[in-house]
Amino acid sequence: MTTYLLKTEPSDYSYADLVREKRTAWTGVSNPQACKHMRDVRKGDEAFIYHTGKEKQIVGLAKILCKAYEDPDAPGLTAAGEIKRPVFDVAPIRVAKTPVTLGQVKGDARFTAFALVRQGRLSAMPVPTKLDAVLRTMAGL
Repeated sequence: MTTYLLKTEPSDYSYADLVREKRTAWTGVSNPQACKHMRDVRKGDEAFIYHTGKEKQIVGLAKILCKAYEDPDAPGLTAAGEIKRPVFDVAPIRVAKTPVTLGQVKGDARFTAFALVRQGRLSAMPVPTKLDAVLRTMAGL
């Protein structure tokens, strides 16, 4: 199982929205590197949900319900024959007992090479196994 970190602007779609709806298609990602990571997801993987904007914090954990599929609103393939705009379905697992802020992550030397720190605009990224365990502990997940 791989854990990912997925960013969302809470005014557009928040973790509370996901809890209320019980599942959603994770859409709207167009960055090529983020799309590559989204194509790699598998059913059963998990994802930290990170609120961007003024919050800048991990607020919950979600389960990925299926492998990536083509966004029906933006169909097409890359030159390599891969899904151009991948989407997948997610469901909430639990809210973070203690949200983990970007400031906490940036202030911890263990996260220096983490994409959240190095590639701030990347909206979907895998979380290295060791960092996954650290973030779960910090967030009470």
